[in-house]
Amino acid sequence: MKLGTENKRKTIIAGVLVVVAAVLLVRTFMGGSEDSAAAPAPATSASHGAAQTVHKTPALLAHSLDPSLRFDLLKSSEDVTYKGTGRNIFTNVAPPPDIPKPENPDLQPKPVYTPPPPPPIDLKFYGFAGPKGGSKRIFLLKGEDIFLAKEGDIVDRRYKIMRISPNSVEVQDVLTNNTQTLPLSAG
Repeated sequence: MKLGTENKRKTIIAGVLVVVAAVLLVRTFMGGSEDSAAAPAPATSASHGAAQTVHKTPALLAHSLDPSLRFDLLKSSEDVTYKGTGRNIFTNVAPPPDIPKPENPDLQPKPVYTPPPPPPIDLKFYGFAGPKGGSKRIFLLKGEDIFLAKEGDIVDRRYKIMRISPNSVEVQDVLTNNTQTLPLSAG
């Protein structure tokens, strides 16, 4: 049976680590006598320079060997009351914020509903077609589409040509009954 002692250097390092771990465990659990809290120096006060009185500070309760109860300290701990915010400490969800209530609903103005404006007609009046004495026909542009129409025609299955004048055309959107005048655009 081999114990792994073939490499003596590794065995020595392992032994040292075991001893250090054992020392640390003993120090951690046994505590040791660490009195790092030094006793405070006695305070002196002079009253008119004649007599000096030495006031002792109370000893730490953990180091005191007096087994009698200190009713003054118990009374001070009884007088403590918890003044929380009402939050449930057993949940991680914050309470909802308080919603301020209106002071008087009669004084608030009532909202007035206004319907949204109809969408603008996206046609452009580009020019006239045909002879001067004949019926007036116009060119209308929508994006890259060109429409040729006269009064009373419906363009793009939505817009009705109501009236044609020399500088503008009146178009009605048959879906929204919105009427708009389109000026003659140059170019």
